[in-house]
Amino acid sequence: MKPDAYLPLGTVYGTLLNFRREHALWAPRMQEAPYKAPPQAPVLYIKTANTFTPSGRAITLPRGVTEVEVAASLGLVAGEGGRMAGAVLFNDVAIPHESYYRPPVKYRCVDGFLGVGDALPPLSDLAALEWLVMELRVDGVMRQRTALADLMRDAATLWTDVSAFQAMRPGDVLMLGTDCLEDGSRPRVKAGDSVEITATGFAPLVNHFVGEDQ
Repeated sequence: MKPDAYLPLGTVYGTLLNFRREHALWAPRMQEAPYKAPPQAPVLYIKTANTFTPSGRAITLPRGVTEVEVAASLGLVAGEGGRMAGAVLFNDVAIPHESYYRPPVKYRCVDGFLGVGDALPPLSDLAALEWLVMELRVDGVMRQRTALADLMRDAATLWTDVSAFQAMRPGDVLMLGTDCLEDGSRPRVKAGDSVEITATGFAPLVNHFVGEDQ
């Protein structure tokens, strides 16, 4: 790990259903049990500290798992007084699963399952994030472009809505969410693949994937 590599100092919160495409795909099911209505507040999950993997390091697939989902996300880093102090690229990795109705800890909080960018630019202009586009490549091939213009709640709105029911402590990070592909899935990778996530103003985030016996 580089001496100046960034790793989160607090809790990392992910956000579900915050991109218009995935929200629209899930909308018909939001009226079903157990909730029977669309969510009124942001839907969050946690990426625990055991998941953090710096850029340049390998991410290991657990024994018996042949492929995982990968997704680009942008995290807002909390500073003093509940203010946003910076932003960081993430590669949010998960074992494929179908339901959002229960916290999918065993699918999302596997050791190493959050690639963390090693750049933490000052967050001087939150409005500029609206035009940010993240690009995800697998072995050099473009697999997904994620535009923050497609968020249901933009960065400022999400931060305000989450802060209304939960205090963000210095070092905590709030991910804006991950987008899906047109069919509702996310890019998948297997052992031997390399994933690069890029966005203007950020150093590339690169992780390669290995099997457990490697």
